[in-house]
Amino acid sequence: MKNGIAIDCRLDALYYGDFLAVRDSHVPVESGSITGFIGPSGCGKSSVLRCFNRTNDLIPSFRFSGNVYFQGQDIYHKSIDPVSVRRYIGMVFQQPNPFAMSIFDNVAFGLRINKYKGEVGARVEQALRQAALWDEVKDKLKKSGLSLSGGQQQRLCIARAIATSPAVLLMDEPCSALDPIATRSIEELMLELKTRYTIALVTHNMQQARRVADKTAFMGVDISGGRRTGYLVELGETRQVFEEPREELTREYMRGKFS
Repeated sequence: MKNGIAIDCRLDALYYGDFLAVRDSHVPVESGSITGFIGPSGCGKSSVLRCFNRTNDLIPSFRFSGNVYFQGQDIYHKSIDPVSVRRYIGMVFQQPNPFAMSIFDNVAFGLRINKYKGEVGARVEQALRQAALWDEVKDKLKKSGLSLSGGQQQRLCIARAIATSPAVLLMDEPCSALDPIATRSIEELMLELKTRYTIALVTHNMQQARRVADKTAFMGVDISGGRRTGYLVELGETRQVFEEPREELTREYMRGKFS
């Protein structure tokens, strides 16, 4: 992608109704890497992530001022179909959310919606292999996706997201509902997937960002009138942000002065 940037988010203001949730944040996401988003509760990490594929549009009170460029196009231009955006920018959510259907049909769902012309079975297998789940489910593809463990369900959701071959994969706290063993499995999977996909990761776990992210965006909060407005404080190489932060607010956060 041009200049090595997969998504270039230039956010002026993000509102829910009259509430200003995020302001003044320029967030480029580099191709072929993992960009982690960290910061205190209410700083707008997930709100920014949902801007990248217009998932916020599903919230009636949402308003956005700014631009988000993907493959040279502003995805917020009135000519752009949000549904087509989500075909190329997939998303995995905090809670594993497999559909109440078979493992096979979970992965095939997006392929059928997008009228995939190839061999669906081969693509389902490929996605399950990429999600490191094939060997565990290949003999029970007709069983319900809900029959899997939490960690397996999350990998199934990842397989579903990548089955349509998106360019970018958004992950919103994908390990927060998982135990440490399942978390480690998902982290290892992320490192493998970045060889094929650009990943943007929101995490409440600072050490997770340090383990897997190539770049880290730290977001802070302005508190005015009892309301919290998030904004980008610092974005840089993960080692630099954690060990040699440029901004005093970042340094305070890293020292545990607030959370």
